[in-house]
Amino acid sequence: MPHPSSAFPTLGILGDGQLGRMTAQAAIRMGMRVKWLAPRASGPMNGLGEGTVGDWKDPDVLRRFAHGCTVVTVESEWAPAEHLAEVLPEGTALWPGPETLFVIRDKGRQKQTLADAGLPVPAFRRCPAVEDALAAAHHFGYPVLLKQYRGSYDGYGNATVRSDEELRAAWPDLADEDGLLVEAWVPFVRELSVLVARRPGGEHVVYPVAYTEQRDHRCHAVVVPAGIPEAVAREARRVGLAAVEAVGGVGLTAVELFEREDGQILVNELAPRPHNTGHYSIEGSHTSQFENHVRAILDWPLGDPGLRAPAAAMVNVLGRRDGTPSAETVRAALEIPGVTVHLYGKTHVRPRRKMGHVTATGTDPDEVRRRAEDAAARIVL
Repeated sequence: MPHPSSAFPTLGILGDGQLGRMTAQAAIRMGMRVKWLAPRASGPMNGLGEGTVGDWKDPDVLRRFAHGCTVVTVESEWAPAEHLAEVLPEGTALWPGPETLFVIRDKGRQKQTLADAGLPVPAFRRCPAVEDALAAAHHFGYPVLLKQYRGSYDGYGNATVRSDEELRAAWPDLADEDGLLVEAWVPFVRELSVLVARRPGGEHVVYPVAYTEQRDHRCHAVVVPAGIPEAVAREARRVGLAAVEAVGGVGLTAVELFEREDGQILVNELAPRPHNTGHYSIEGSHTSQFENHVRAILDWPLGDPGLRAPAAAMVNVLGRRDGTPSAETVRAALEIPGVTVHLYGKTHVRPRRKMGHVTATGTDPDEVRRRAEDAAARIVL
């Protein structure tokens, strides 16, 4: 006889974008029921679980959504977990916790927390006024990076400036009432990523260090393994885990890192949920980041984060125009052997918007990346 539905957990997801989609797919595959709540429908979660579109800060909406959930998670750090925590039913868990999100969603607070924990970070100042930002830029020396405290993602909310004039011009678009974050430019040789899946009691697994390539402050490609000396990889894993522990991360947390020429590792930013730099893991790892996120927040045993093949690569598929997506060019990408295409089901295309990704696996990192790049380039949405 089949198990009654109550014998399986129900996963609640605040959000309905691609991260929610891939998390839901991992949960459904393990027999779970999925519920999701979003303030507006964007497409990726259509047909997955029980969806609600409504005011996700309204206590009554949140209460109805959370009813029957075993655990609730967030698709992004900006989901209003603190509002849900106030009406969470007894026995329902919420991970990552509001305290972790409070630290991470504000880039100034996040950076200060990491620095206070003794972790290596770029030199920074929290600047409440443009004059303070100019003084910081003169102290660090141009170029410097300006970061909006809250709400920035996918390259939006950051600016690299090289002069007082550029800083003054960028200030109105990026500064909040409490200003913005100014960071010294780091002359890095590589950008890296470490993913950590961590259960509430602290048990954890750490994924292999990934090499990440950014274009316009936006992830373009990821290659695993990263092609770095083992000593650097060990330090990256150590720093990554320490950063997650410093913010009390539960579930999957991504740690973006800089590698300097001398091998020193610096923490750039944290993301308290599955991350673009871990999408390769669906095909590339024994246990994907999405499955381990679900396992971790349920306090279930974690899966093996190691690679299935010697190398894996992922390349993002970005929108190239405004309009409605079309699948006409997907066929051309599928002509390339050994690639997997993921499109996110978004109902509207706009230039540079993440519409999907392509993964390839194999034995040689350079050859694997070439196949992934070729396939992604053929998809025109």
